[in-house]
Amino acid sequence: MLSKRLLLCLLVIAWSLGCPLKAAGASYAPADSLEAGYIILENDDFKLVISGDAKARSLLHKASGQECLAPGSELPLCSITQYRPYDNENFLMFPAKPRVFPANKIERIAPDTLRLEFQDTYDIAYLALDIRPGYMAFSLVKRDYRIEDFGVKRKTELDEFALLQLPVLKRDHFGEWLNVCWDNSVAVNLLATAPTTRIDAFGQDEKGDCVRMYAGMEHDVKLFNSGAALIVCSPDQLLSRIDRLERDWNLPLGAQSRQCEEYAYSYYELRDVTTENIDEHISYALKGGFKSMVVYYMDFAKACGHFEWKDEYPGGLDDLKEIAGKIKAAGMTAGMHIHYSKVHIEDPYICDGSPDGRMNTVRTLTLSRAVSASDTTLYIEQDPEGLRMEDGRRLLMAGNELIAYTNYSESTPYRLEGCERGVYNSKPSEHAQGANLRLLDVDDWPVFIRIDQSTGIQKEIAGRLAEIYNSCGFDFVYFDGAEDVPMPYWYNVSRAQMSVYEMLEPAPLFAEGSIKSHFGWHILSRGNAFDLFAPDRVRAGMKKYTLRCAEQIKNDFTSVDFGWCNYLAPTEKSTGMQPDHYEYICGKALAWDAPISLVGTLGDLRSHPRTEDNLAVMKIWEEAKLSSALTASQKESLKDPEKEFILLKNSDGSYDLCEWTALTDPDRSGVRAYSFVRNGKDCICIWHTDASAKVSLKAPRSSVRISDMNGRRKSFAYKDGNCLVDVSNRVIIELNGVSLNDIEYEF
Repeated sequence: MLSKRLLLCLLVIAWSLGCPLKAAGASYAPADSLEAGYIILENDDFKLVISGDAKARSLLHKASGQECLAPGSELPLCSITQYRPYDNENFLMFPAKPRVFPANKIERIAPDTLRLEFQDTYDIAYLALDIRPGYMAFSLVKRDYRIEDFGVKRKTELDEFALLQLPVLKRDHFGEWLNVCWDNSVAVNLLATAPTTRIDAFGQDEKGDCVRMYAGMEHDVKLFNSGAALIVCSPDQLLSRIDRLERDWNLPLGAQSRQCEEYAYSYYELRDVTTENIDEHISYALKGGFKSMVVYYMDFAKACGHFEWKDEYPGGLDDLKEIAGKIKAAGMTAGMHIHYSKVHIEDPYICDGSPDGRMNTVRTLTLSRAVSASDTTLYIEQDPEGLRMEDGRRLLMAGNELIAYTNYSESTPYRLEGCERGVYNSKPSEHAQGANLRLLDVDDWPVFIRIDQSTGIQKEIAGRLAEIYNSCGFDFVYFDGAEDVPMPYWYNVSRAQMSVYEMLEPAPLFAEGSIKSHFGWHILSRGNAFDLFAPDRVRAGMKKYTLRCAEQIKNDFTSVDFGWCNYLAPTEKSTGMQPDHYEYICGKALAWDAPISLVGTLGDLRSHPRTEDNLAVMKIWEEAKLSSALTASQKESLKDPEKEFILLKNSDGSYDLCEWTALTDPDRSGVRAYSFVRNGKDCICIWHTDASAKVSLKAPRSSVRISDMNGRRKSFAYKDGNCLVDVSNRVIIELNGVSLNDIEYEF
């Protein structure tokens, strides 16, 4: 007769192979039936097997029968980290550096509870287990501590807790933001159920066969009741599984957002908008095919923080409501672009004579001597080496006084020199020996100061923004300056965003932001826009950053914003933005099913001679994208960063995608020309960047057909065997019966 231990081993092997054996109960076997020490957790999608020494031994995707863990791994499922050994006997044995204590025993003491012990510590951890259709959730809910009856013992500190560690086999794709490893058949996703859970992965860029997926907590953020969820499914089911998780745990609906109609919309970002000029902005946006517009808070607010209304908005909120209402009446969604984690130096939080003490501090110094209200040299206890010296960022707070220093001495006695006292309307004061000087976290755009996320000022700012957003009926939001928070960034980036997001009603259709944290996947359903590239650097900038980001972020089931695209008219030093720039930008965006964003400045839109052509380019690509007009193979061709294309619309509504080649210098002012083949005929798309002009082609008159970009035929002069073509706007020269090599031209 087989022993119980051997029988259970065979049972585990059979389950890992997908054999139809049944556990005692749906997913829980009583402790007395687990003599071999295995714990088996399963739902309809997958099965997780954990050995009694607290190591994950199998993760089986049921539908495909594929094993998802690397064989032979000894990675502990959980562990405790102490920043130095805290137990009396341990710190006598081990050096003073961070030490990881792995779990070495696990038991399932109830259907919803796991109990763990750890090597060389006396901790007992209790994990809550929540198995549901589509995912399994885990959280640390309780900690016990055993005290031995010998030695010097006390309940020691716990700095970090690794809640789940899994040696997941590598697959074709790894989404670092969402923390998902996937290919065409299986996706393994370990994600947070709360912003206080730190998610990471290790080894994804190494040559080994597995990725160590990690979910854990930190004492300085939150240890208990922070959790993570495990999803194993086919990739086409992943968003539906995440959607279920988000609804169960009351998270922002990032999965739903990525599947809404508006997700693909490009947007026109307003500049200097008022009630007087919003109609003109809307007319340009519609010509560009945009179905969304964004209002930048800097247009209506004097400063970030209190968001007092500018003089251009005498009606205050009513004026902004009017602007948002007109956007919606034009059939477009309306968004708001905000700073929310910092305050402007000209905001009352700073400049009202009593600066708010809830600004973030990056370093604290101590006065070694008392100072009067007029002293310009401040003596300090600490070595100031490495103190910030960037212009505008040398700002100290002592009591209610703000002080700007010029320099410091690294020799004793340490001191700050050339101090300007009582800046930003604060009052110069006396300060006693031993008083603290707080170096404020001035932004690298040094008109802002970052706020302390552990205080209530973030909610105050969020409340003001939410009142504006909700009252005007905005539909989406851009979280700018998302990186401008204190450490730990993995937590505070999402924490600050959530303080705003949870006050917005209704929740945004989608959101973008300037930096991504793991939990922010639920909030920022579209990837960030990039800062503006100059016209002659657009292609280089996109190749180096935007296109790489698009490929990378696709692994996170997300698209990136192919913007911001500046709109600049030609100047003496620049060609301005030209139709070929937008053909490149919009074509690459369509390749990745992504939006673009255009910064609309009325002065440039009005003065640019090629505005109508530029907007027409954007419109045709946007319409093709939203109608899914191009095939998968065409999109693959478009992805090549070195290939450029023009998109043309036929009279029957179909599209011709044609690869084209520059006949002139793409960055040169003057005539620009590109050659391509359409319907078997050589063609030239040609225009002048900033003036009215004509070009000459030496070719038989009957072999040349000139049309505008809508296919309407245009007349041209013919003299001495030369076709004289007006290229004040974009036109297409079609050659009939001759090739490009058969004609002579001067551009």
